[in-house]
Amino acid sequence: MLALLLAAQAQASSHREAPFITNIPKADATDFYMFRSYEPGRERFVTLIADYVPLQDPYGGPNYFMLDPNALYEIHIDNNGDAKEDLTFQFRFTNTNKDAQFTVGGKKVSIPLVINGGAIDGANAAGTNVRETYAVTVVRGDRRGGTKGAVSNVDGGITFDKPIDNIGRKSIPDYAGYAARHVYEVKIPGCEVPARMFVGQRKDPFVVNLGETFDLVNIKAPAVEFNANAERNARDDLSNKNVTTIAMEVAASCLVAPGGADPVIGGWTTASVRQGRLVNPAPGTGTGASKEGGAWTQVSRLGMPLVNEVVIGLKDKDRFNHSKPSSDAQFADYVTHPTLPMLVETLFGSAGAKAPTNFPRNDLVAAFLTGVKGLNQPAKVTPSEMLRLNTAIAPVAMGKQKRLGVIDGDNAGFPNGRRPGDDVVDIALRVVMGKLCTLSLGCVPADAPAGAIRFTDGAYLDDAAFTMAFPYLKPPLPGSPQQ
Repeated sequence: MLALLLAAQAQASSHREAPFITNIPKADATDFYMFRSYEPGRERFVTLIADYVPLQDPYGGPNYFMLDPNALYEIHIDNNGDAKEDLTFQFRFTNTNKDAQFTVGGKKVSIPLVINGGAIDGANAAGTNVRETYAVTVVRGDRRGGTKGAVSNVDGGITFDKPIDNIGRKSIPDYAGYAARHVYEVKIPGCEVPARMFVGQRKDPFVVNLGETFDLVNIKAPAVEFNANAERNARDDLSNKNVTTIAMEVAASCLVAPGGADPVIGGWTTASVRQGRLVNPAPGTGTGASKEGGAWTQVSRLGMPLVNEVVIGLKDKDRFNHSKPSSDAQFADYVTHPTLPMLVETLFGSAGAKAPTNFPRNDLVAAFLTGVKGLNQPAKVTPSEMLRLNTAIAPVAMGKQKRLGVIDGDNAGFPNGRRPGDDVVDIALRVVMGKLCTLSLGCVPADAPAGAIRFTDGAYLDDAAFTMAFPYLKPPLPGSPQQ
């Protein structure tokens, strides 16, 4: 049990974080980002990024990593602090088999690949044998009972193409250019300012030292105090993995509550599947391998990074993934009386890693459940787990961002939202061990004997690992060649 709980911190933000979701990886949210756009000229926008389908090997053919047409992917915004969604973006996918055929010995025979040898250079390219499209609906109010409207392309139409995954350089010589042609300018009902949208494969943006952390945190120097080079000592075990990204860039004025009196918004992503599934014993043309039906049932949830990994107990991980923020009171003990600091002390107490002594942990309540007062706490707030962003705080340009965000004086970074270059593993380790106590936020320095220790997993991350333009995450690694 000790090994399992400690290993959880290395599951990236949310890669395979709960028992049930490991059975349906296409619905597994891996990371969620929400930040003021820092692309020059786009500072009045907020970027929302939800990553799905963890641990994608670039060479994962012949089917690669299409999203599930029987799943509902959602990004939720709470703009009045009541722990309920006020705005939801819903994504539904359709996969169309074009059934390309070769003539072999006078007979037409279907090919076994998702590509057919033709050019792959734009939306619905001739060289693709499977076309993956999606439609987006915006819901105002309750995600199931609210007012719905279709997101549309400014050039017309409500159906969007998703680029095929990065099969390799022979199939798609210029993947970056090909994917860029799938960035759409869109109209959102109720928002006068056009938004941007992209869905497609990207390089996994998270960095983490997976292997050594799984092995009872087998990190020789898990703090800068123990080794001056500790922050860069470990490899990133996700360096050769891809993910699938759902990204939107929306004017901040369209996300805050009407009137804009409170600039703080909360956000999280979920995936749901139908409640019932029947397996077809004889799939054929026009009939799938299974038949889904019944109500949408949430199976994945992600707001603040690392919550279901290092905060929620093993027995409740599935329950958390199926829950809504409005019901988070049931998980309060995991925040007010966390186990991770005690586990860190068990392993590294002899080196000075002592757990904080303030209970309840009001510093963690602020970080995870309410937002920090004066930074990103809504005017009225119901304690609940989600990522919170003060949209009134100006973004910091790429190259000037501090990877440790707020605890290093950069208020545009985590936990005020989350940018791709925020090293949330190092930040979370330091916060759970009492870093906020050293800043007198919810506790005092005496409550955290190890609060000043600069803990790290050894896998370094900053904004240099990303691009300065939407969708910010780098193009995916190619399946071939693999150098």
